[in-house]
Amino acid sequence: MRCCTVWGWLSMSLIMPLSESAAEVITWKATGKGGAVAAGKMNSVAAGIQILEEGGNAADAAVATLLALSVTDYGMFAIGGEVPLIIYDAKTQEVKVLCGLGGAPLDPAAIDGFYEKGIPSKGSMKSAPVPGAVDLCVTALRLYGTMSFEQVAQPTLTLLDAGQKQWHGDQLETMRKLVQSERETSASRDQKLTAVRDRFYKGDIADELEAWYIESGALLRKRDLAAHVTRVEDPVSVTYRGYTVYKCGPWTQGPYLCQTLRLLEGFDLKEMQHLSPDYIHVVIESLKLAMADRDEYYGDPRFVKVPLAQLLSDEYTSLRRPLIEMRHASLQRRPGDPFGPHPVKGQTQLEDSTAEIPVQDTTTCVVADRWGNVVAATPSCNLVGNKPGPSGVTQGNRVRSLNTTPKHPNRVQPGKRPRITLTPTLVVKDGKPVIAISVAGGDLQDQTTLNVLLNHIDFGMLPEQAVTAARFNTFHHENSFDPNPDRKAAFKGAGKMRVNEDIPEKVRRALTERGHKVETTKGPIANPIMLYIDHESGLIHVAGDPQAGRHAAALK
Repeated sequence: MRCCTVWGWLSMSLIMPLSESAAEVITWKATGKGGAVAAGKMNSVAAGIQILEEGGNAADAAVATLLALSVTDYGMFAIGGEVPLIIYDAKTQEVKVLCGLGGAPLDPAAIDGFYEKGIPSKGSMKSAPVPGAVDLCVTALRLYGTMSFEQVAQPTLTLLDAGQKQWHGDQLETMRKLVQSERETSASRDQKLTAVRDRFYKGDIADELEAWYIESGALLRKRDLAAHVTRVEDPVSVTYRGYTVYKCGPWTQGPYLCQTLRLLEGFDLKEMQHLSPDYIHVVIESLKLAMADRDEYYGDPRFVKVPLAQLLSDEYTSLRRPLIEMRHASLQRRPGDPFGPHPVKGQTQLEDSTAEIPVQDTTTCVVADRWGNVVAATPSCNLVGNKPGPSGVTQGNRVRSLNTTPKHPNRVQPGKRPRITLTPTLVVKDGKPVIAISVAGGDLQDQTTLNVLLNHIDFGMLPEQAVTAARFNTFHHENSFDPNPDRKAAFKGAGKMRVNEDIPEKVRRALTERGHKVETTKGPIANPIMLYIDHESGLIHVAGDPQAGRHAAALK
């Protein structure tokens, strides 16, 4: 098979390390029947396409893309980062979530230190969680892939070998060790892949990481690495206008997208017209309600009971929907009471946060193959100043997405996963996968996902239109990267919202008249990619916002 898109965006010199058939035709949109990949930088897409060309399935290609992203999109992602992943398995016709997110340190003394001194919010190895990306990749290969680790890692080894920085060589050596463990294990494919995983989390690489942790002041130790597992979970889902939308659990922000869709199903968005004042207003007000519940109730369900069934129920949704006033923007934080149930648990008068919390962005990955398997993943690391260790592994600051607020569902505890913003999306209709979306952008991720998803479901846009149409977002929520124990002080901006400047002045003025505090921006609001499968024609349409530096390719 060969790619059916046309060359664009980057010079040939940047993509020469990978096969020309995979790389020379990559731009920001594509259509084909043989499989498709969208991600961040061009060479990451080339890695996934190369694996599809060689006969790999969507899981194989997704892992190849993720590994390559640790090089091409370094700073947005790194091999010591985290990756939530959703997969549709064509054989079982099931959707599953793979949690490639590590937890806080297991040492109670380390956790006590957070309560005594606070969780560092501006970049520190003390805020590093257990690295989850490597085990996520191995687990995805073992459960859903067909290829060896060596095969899917080859494009990344090529990229690292051509790299000029110290960490390129160090990470190359680490990955070669993983390949060596697979080669030298004379056993089943599962056991070979387990050997890859064990060398990183239990073997000499883990020893190197622990020495680096001690030297850099990090709170993780080898026992944290050894205890880590990639959990395979059932997704959270809702039905919206005949589509079943799947998200990761409440250890991410993902379920609030489901809550928002439940609220919006009671409005005729198409009648309102795309990007009209009514449309933008009702979407923003629905987001405010859902994000208030996110900030009030979400956390790692291994440690806290999250009332998802109640939050997504018909009864609760019908109580919350009338809170949306079509002529007035809410300036209060209004979580509901799903236990009563009651429409509002309490209303809080708000002051905007003045904290300066640095955030380093995320990247993106969606893949479909010719057999009907589909993957959506959102890889990240949030480095914020953290540097690579001697093994070439860089880790981020995700523990700061926890807090030290007493009794809060997202308070830090030993081994607890932070409630992250990373939130891939997979959509099924009539039992078949039709849409995969991944967005980079912190608290903007599911807001932009909602923009893109509604563009398709309610307004019939294909990916190339859906990811480039003007977007909007609200800042009426807590900052997911601010661990301040006073959660009111973490609130970003009461009533504040932002629109792309392409949205007409008369629309912005109408929103202001309803009480919204409207800002405009020329740049992209988050960084989306989207894949759509037309099962009648067999075509896979894939696109990434070119203004956000996204790339895509497909096979005929």
